[in-house]
Amino acid sequence: MHEQPHPRAGLTVRIASGQFKGEDYRIEDWWDRVSGRSWRHSGFNPTCMDYTIRAIEVDRLPEDDEVLYGKVGRYGA
Repeated sequence: MHEQPHPRAGLTVRIASGQFKGEDYRIEDWWDRVSGRSWRHSGFNPTCMDYTIRAIEVDRLPEDDEVLYGKVGRYGA
């Protein structure tokens, strides 16, 4: 678990690649700080299930806990 907030928590950034390329992304914080657990242990949480498919299987990101939670528009991503 991350003890400190992500340095960009609360900021909005533009996504540079992947499914949401060009979209504005409002960073809330590390996933484990938002949810209280690793994304890998979040059961059937729809955001984590989507992350697994999109990030791990499609974009081939590492399966670690360096995962941010934020929003694209009003939807969590």
